[in-house]
Amino acid sequence: MSKEKSKTIKTPLVLPEELVKEIDELMGKRKRSKFVTEAARKELRRIRLERVLEKAAGAWKDKDHLELEEKGTYQWVRDFREESEKRFKDRKSICSEQEF
Repeated sequence: MSKEKSKTIKTPLVLPEELVKEIDELMGKRKRSKFVTEAARKELRRIRLERVLEKAAGAWKDKDHLELEEKGTYQWVRDFREESEKRFKDRKSICSEQEF
């Protein structure tokens, strides 16, 4: 959701007194709605992410990634990073040669 002003509605919320006092102490009474709105958005994002992760659970199959089995994950990542660094250096040298 964008940060631009959207249509708002008033809705009564029932919150424990100690929670309201704590919010007011930290944020101020005039920022209570903003705090609750931001907290609700964060929680909604967290819940959506959790649901996506639950749906994706089991999507990784070791049998589909034999390259990791051959070298082991640690070595595969090291090799991949080294190859990436080499490609980056090669591109950098090609670009600097083309400037002349």
